[in-house]
Amino acid sequence: MRKLFTIAIFKLLVITAFAQMPGAMRGGGNSQSMNIGHFYGKLVDSKTNKGLESVTVQLVGNRFDTATKKMKEAILSTLITKANGDFSFDNLPVFGNFKLKISALGYKSLEKPISFGIKMPQGGGANMQQMLAMADKDLGNLKMEEDATNLGNVTVTSSAKPLLELGIDRKIFNVDKNLVSSGQTATEIMKSIPSLNVDIDGNVTMRNASPTLFIDNRPTTLTLDQIPADIIDKVELITNPSAKFDASGGNAGILNIVLKKNKKTGYNGGIRTGIDSRGKLNLGGDLNLRQDKINFSLSANFNQRKSLSNGITDRTNLLYTPSTVYNTSNGTNNGHFGFARAGLDFLVDNRNTISVAGNFMRGQFDNEQTQRVDSTIKSTFTSYNQISTNSSAIMRNVGTQISYKHNFTKSGHNISADFNYNSSNNENNANIGTQTYNSNGTTKGQALLQKTLGSGATKNYILQADYENPLSDDSKLEAGVRTAIRDFHNMSDQYRYDYSSSSYNLVPGISNKYKFYDQVSAAYATYSFKVKKWSYQLGLRAESSNYTGTLLNAKGQDSATFKVKYPLSLFPSAFITYKINDKQDLQLNYSRRVNRPNFFQLMPFPDYSDPQNINIGNAGLKPEFTNSFEVSYNNAYTRGANFLATAFFKHTTDLITRYVYRDKNGLVSGDSAYFNTYINADYSYSYGLELTNKIALTKWWDFTVNVNLFNSQINATVPGQSLSNSMVSWFGKMNNNFKIAKGWSVQFSGDYQAKSVLPPNSGGMGGRGGGGMMWGGPQSTSQGYNLPRYGFDMAIRKDWTWKNGQSGSLTLSMNDVFRTQVFKSYSESTFFTQTSERRRDQQVLRLNFSYRFGKFDATLFKRKNTKADQGGGMEMMQQ
Repeated sequence: MRKLFTIAIFKLLVITAFAQMPGAMRGGGNSQSMNIGHFYGKLVDSKTNKGLESVTVQLVGNRFDTATKKMKEAILSTLITKANGDFSFDNLPVFGNFKLKISALGYKSLEKPISFGIKMPQGGGANMQQMLAMADKDLGNLKMEEDATNLGNVTVTSSAKPLLELGIDRKIFNVDKNLVSSGQTATEIMKSIPSLNVDIDGNVTMRNASPTLFIDNRPTTLTLDQIPADIIDKVELITNPSAKFDASGGNAGILNIVLKKNKKTGYNGGIRTGIDSRGKLNLGGDLNLRQDKINFSLSANFNQRKSLSNGITDRTNLLYTPSTVYNTSNGTNNGHFGFARAGLDFLVDNRNTISVAGNFMRGQFDNEQTQRVDSTIKSTFTSYNQISTNSSAIMRNVGTQISYKHNFTKSGHNISADFNYNSSNNENNANIGTQTYNSNGTTKGQALLQKTLGSGATKNYILQADYENPLSDDSKLEAGVRTAIRDFHNMSDQYRYDYSSSSYNLVPGISNKYKFYDQVSAAYATYSFKVKKWSYQLGLRAESSNYTGTLLNAKGQDSATFKVKYPLSLFPSAFITYKINDKQDLQLNYSRRVNRPNFFQLMPFPDYSDPQNINIGNAGLKPEFTNSFEVSYNNAYTRGANFLATAFFKHTTDLITRYVYRDKNGLVSGDSAYFNTYINADYSYSYGLELTNKIALTKWWDFTVNVNLFNSQINATVPGQSLSNSMVSWFGKMNNNFKIAKGWSVQFSGDYQAKSVLPPNSGGMGGRGGGGMMWGGPQSTSQGYNLPRYGFDMAIRKDWTWKNGQSGSLTLSMNDVFRTQVFKSYSESTFFTQTSERRRDQQVLRLNFSYRFGKFDATLFKRKNTKADQGGGMEMMQQ
């Protein structure tokens, strides 16, 4: 299957190059040589002469009917006008007559015959330059008259959004119609996004680093597995954030999840439900009400989960007497989570809007795991351990946002302020029993019984103000200030069973309670301008921060405190875009970012919650700084197709990375253990090339492929060790969408990851976020790599559309359909070598049904559209 996947990628790249060649070079004759026509114009109100947004414009022409063998009038293209009323039709035949059909809510329909007026002269000899000039025709301002009587019955049809959109500082992937993620979480959506890699535990990396997670352009304490996939509208990849964004995150980018927000006038909503092959249900619904100056939205989801996993770890100890440890494990995780979100927009007037939004999440998961650990010394099997772990975790998240926006008279001139609050709490406990057996199966001593009681809480406060001013048609100034505060508390008490007293006793040496507080204050300014085909965005951000970590005693009182103050640092950014033509863009960008060590990386106290993987921080860590460069080329080379190539280079100083050392074991008297900790590597750099192509191979088959080639180099020196790691690697993704019949569609996707080094750092999504485990997320190391893996997902959906705005769909999906996803890794140090292998949740079948309803009050469309109503007509036309 891996060979087939590689061949498919190679063929697609060949198709891409072939498709971009001129028609004559492809041997296609002259059938397309005259499709160079370009109609463009602007629709305006007949009284105010202001541009009209979201007007439907259809271009009608003659097309050959294969059934009747005659030319027949048909709609050649349909589009929606932009915010200023502009419209444009490309790739048109220059000969023949056309007709524009224009319709808008509240206006009289308009029809206008048009043509390029080009005729072939008698006897040939046409002036080609003159023909080319005539093929680019400006239709001018077309005036539309109001029609108050035409608002009785309104039918709005949505137009499909493109899969990929390219912004000046981000790549936008519209995923609301993604079939394979229906009824699941945001983690499943990330598996289908180009440039993202997802491991067996749902940890996401972007360019081999973990991105910072945003929801609706603001940081969050939620994790990806706590966000229902059905409420996500699109995912934005900000691979090289500009000065407008928080500089934290090091060499990782920003993953911004944009949630669905319906702005249809009147009321509309939907319900959804599903079940998987393990008997677990998911339920959800949403409702939106819009009337006069009020827009209210409400959505809720309930998801049950059952996760099955198994793994093998084979470790060879290199010191003293040669020995091996062979560990097999099986785990079952059962639980559920609920998510609710509500929002209220109050449109005070055409220029002022107040918005309030809130979300609540609660989840509970119980985990059962069994392990067998075989010990072999000098090639002789000596003993084995049976380890059973029963744990449970409860997590809660509450978030709210209050915002205000004022629009000045000039379009695009506005000021906004918002306050965001996110609170995450988790409680967890675990019971671990370890029984040692001799090689003949007899017990060796009494069982070691342990208990862990833990809890944690995170509170994030963000206060931000932003200002935008388009100084002219070709320039804009943006500025803002921001303060972010994070307040974190954690407790982990470790107990050991005492057979003499028949009770669990607290072990203070391996228990810990701590808290930390950090604050980042920032200000930024960006200036954007255009000069002919060149667009520029120059920015500068200033940040200062302070950090306080405190270790608490058994009574919760302060016992040790360390403080770190980071001086004012400057973070410049620059984006330069050259518009080659209407279809092609070339962009160069640069930014500087910082990654400050978090509490877990700084905390100099061991965590024994997993005796096989003891972790300890390093209070002497320094922040790492990264300089990032990108060059991107985008080409919408034909209708329904898009090719995007991006080359990147990142250089990081004082990279925070992990390494392993051996020391005294505080859990078992007289024993030693391996400790995982952090150091500042000398430096690291990474570079790579990303290729993404989306093409409509036929009318019924859309194909998207993504290939990422990259290299990460780490150099580090620690006492007794010189650590370095470098490896060129790649991964690829493909996604096929088939329209097999009316109302029927199929999605088939796959991914392949070649051998690669472990991520250089844990980035913004590692560590404890919203109820995650303490050492969660992929951790960096200069001593290991991941082995190749691949897998495929598939889904089929049937859609129905009924009268009165009602619709429904039924989706059947399965992940890892060929049962090939196996995550393997290798690591080594002076003390041991280790290979591991894990499988999780293969071939899970899911059936999901959704139903949507709605009713429009079209009279409200007459309300003046301003930036106070950010969605405009485009969002009104979306489901």
